[in-house]
Amino acid sequence: MPATDSRRWYALALLCVAGFMVILDAQIVLLALPSIAGGLRLSADAAQWVMSAYLLSFGGLLLLGGRTADLLGRRRVFMTGTLLFGLSSLLCGLAWTAGVLVAARAVQGLSAAVMAPSALSLLVSTFGEGHERNRALAIWSGSGGFGATAALLIGGPLTDVLGWQWVFFLNVPVALLLLALSPLLLRESRTDTRARSFDPAGALTATAALVACVYAVVEAPEAGWLSARTTGLLAAAVVLAVLFTRIEARATAPLVPLRLLRARTVSGGNLVVFLLGASAFGMSYTLSQYGQGVLGYSPLRFGLANVVMPVGAVVGSYAGQALVTRIGARPVAVGGLTLVGAGSLLLAGVPVHGGFVRDLLPGLLLFGPGLGACAVAGSIAALTGVGEREAGVASGINTAAFQIGGAFGVAVVTTVALSHAEGPSPLGALTEGYRAAFTACVVLAATALVCALVLLRPRRRSGQARPAEVVTKRRVRS
Repeated sequence: MPATDSRRWYALALLCVAGFMVILDAQIVLLALPSIAGGLRLSADAAQWVMSAYLLSFGGLLLLGGRTADLLGRRRVFMTGTLLFGLSSLLCGLAWTAGVLVAARAVQGLSAAVMAPSALSLLVSTFGEGHERNRALAIWSGSGGFGATAALLIGGPLTDVLGWQWVFFLNVPVALLLLALSPLLLRESRTDTRARSFDPAGALTATAALVACVYAVVEAPEAGWLSARTTGLLAAAVVLAVLFTRIEARATAPLVPLRLLRARTVSGGNLVVFLLGASAFGMSYTLSQYGQGVLGYSPLRFGLANVVMPVGAVVGSYAGQALVTRIGARPVAVGGLTLVGAGSLLLAGVPVHGGFVRDLLPGLLLFGPGLGACAVAGSIAALTGVGEREAGVASGINTAAFQIGGAFGVAVVTTVALSHAEGPSPLGALTEGYRAAFTACVVLAATALVCALVLLRPRRRSGQARPAEVVTKRRVRS
């Protein structure tokens, strides 16, 4: 039963801190990555795994984490994930080799995949349906957007003053605080359904397929696209993906109900969000490398300068939500992706001796609002036509698509940058590679634009509201 005492608002604050930390940790490493690479002597292709290990395990295991919380107890699983998050963060900060750091980041992603859905489930079970739950969900969503902005504000000073290790050490006292307060503020709850299974085989095969695909893309410049290693990894990814679909088709309670993806708007919305995540994380990764590696910005200066993008994304998300109810998800997604592609195209012309206002700011002013608007439109499209009982898993698939797309995007831009890093000087070669990487983000956005145009066409029937309107009303009620 939802809590009726005043503790529920303190519980909401605790859950929002947890959600804030999960989003913060996905973004803050972008600022520290050049320092991490220098400190541990990582190559560019190895450094991207510091990002991808987190994103892949987070996205790949997100649905399994949510189901585990429902079956074993949401507070218990939330506290377990929080403990693991704190321990893995400590190990990240103490990492003495690149391998230890990447492994610890993978565990961090796993713990985030447990924390995020269990925290959201606790929120829903704490607040009864209606105005209070809607208000709580709005505050929860806002904490995530604030986490992305705070990553740029906090990550720079920590890296500059204390060292890159402190972007991870920061999580440890927060995790201890959450563990201390959770038994006092959170009520245990679990689903009443006992017949559902965990489906670990589905989660593991999906994650393994993603890792094989990303590893193949990252290693291709060195090994060759037609080498036995690259083709073998890609073949393994395909085999694992086929195995995953067979497991899900036969499972009594699949993590990803294949019937959901047969709907054009659902599969189209998730594909758009996947490509949007690839473009967003790919652009942010490349921008951080260019700003600190070529322009020589300190992490602090770079973080402060680039706050404009997440702020623009928040503005774009609010504007996009208002527009979707009026004109539908498809035109908002198309408009947002046009801005994302245009922003990436402007960044693709960065020079060796560039300046923030002249060379970076115009692209960021377009990219941020486009990212926010398209994320909202893609999410609404992915929930169009989904029944109330499947709304939770559909939302989880949508969130996972963005995170997994991010890992794929980072791998793509890393590969493209390494393949095109040629020039008369070291900085010139780096700049050429980063220009090509920004161009790859344009291609990703353009591909998403085509998908939005083709797959997000609403099927109107006489006497019925637009699907976007139905989904928006459903989200408001929930």
